[in-house]
Amino acid sequence: MVRADSSRTKTGQGAPVRSTAEPVVAVTGGSFGDNRTMLSVFSSPSRYTQGRNATASLAREMKTLGLYPPALIVAGGSAVRLLSQVWERTFAEAGFGYSVHAFGGECSFAEIERVSASARHSLAKVIVGAGGGKVLDTARAAASGLGLPVVNCPTVASSDAPCSALSVVYTEEGVFQEYRIYGRNPDLVLVDTEVIAQSPPRLLVAGMGDALATWFEAKTCAAGRVRNMRGGASTGSALALAELCYRTLLADGVQARRALELKAVTPALERLVEANTLLSGLGFESSGLAAAHAIHNGLTAAAGTHAYFHGEKVAFGVLVQLVLEGQSRERWREVLGFATSVGLPITLEQIGLRDLPRESLEQIAARATAPGETIHNEPFEVTSATVADAILAADAEGRAYSSTL
Repeated sequence: MVRADSSRTKTGQGAPVRSTAEPVVAVTGGSFGDNRTMLSVFSSPSRYTQGRNATASLAREMKTLGLYPPALIVAGGSAVRLLSQVWERTFAEAGFGYSVHAFGGECSFAEIERVSASARHSLAKVIVGAGGGKVLDTARAAASGLGLPVVNCPTVASSDAPCSALSVVYTEEGVFQEYRIYGRNPDLVLVDTEVIAQSPPRLLVAGMGDALATWFEAKTCAAGRVRNMRGGASTGSALALAELCYRTLLADGVQARRALELKAVTPALERLVEANTLLSGLGFESSGLAAAHAIHNGLTAAAGTHAYFHGEKVAFGVLVQLVLEGQSRERWREVLGFATSVGLPITLEQIGLRDLPRESLEQIAARATAPGETIHNEPFEVTSATVADAILAADAEGRAYSSTL
């Protein structure tokens, strides 16, 4: 089980942000300024490559983009174990020098500086992150500080972090510290589905929870014409990708999980990994966030949730957003049916809050409605009292649905 504060989160306008060598882009969290003159902004990686054994093409993909050696690979333990020999072959074939920095386990100021020092020592011209969200965040932070291009090679499909232009920074002990927002997305995101297929099924399901929120939050932000993660209005293409993400989850989620349980790469898994990583990443960053992710942030105030992944808590946040927005019974049945079919939580008990004291509920609601939180992108006033009631109502809906199974 992984602590909540080791999962990757997303930010609202009021979150602390540290500037870097790159320009810092405005962070979403409620409309501000004169939205009548707001430009539409769509943001994405320069190149996205996905498929079985994609790592074998890593050096070639990098050269295609004009990225040159030497490279510094920031790698988690599983990435080193699964990919060391492949890196040796692909970089040797391309005549591409590289070195490996073993990730220290936390995206902290100290680890970012250690990676930066390794990059300076090796005279790196590009930084490659290989591993989970914290590895990618650290690589992105170090590359930004040094003004270097960055390549993200996720080894799990547990969130939409790989395509985004932000990092979440923690203390060495794993306590959230700040968000860093960058002016550009990764130069290359390369997803090896053979590697993804070796990861625990729960991680893929958590990614589905994160992706489940994308369309609901994107619709809310587009309808309200609030600023997205890049400081502009949403585009029709971003909203269409967010909807495709949702439809893909419904169509392929169950089969993709089964494939992962067998460690098999299937068409359903390929489509689902694309939904979790690319479609959700483009949808949230270029449309925006609303209640679901703010509820996640609120839930992290309760110690009982610390054993659960980001996407698992976001999935419950989607239910709270459905309550707040008064969504139809048909939509409720669809979402609850999907969540239970793949194993996402639909009750407070399923995210570690079986007995939730009123005081804890109020703390969660207060955190979720803090100034600048993305819940204020909803098209109506949201207070801590309405959120507390919505959390209880969402839990009741989940329990009632579970009792019919």
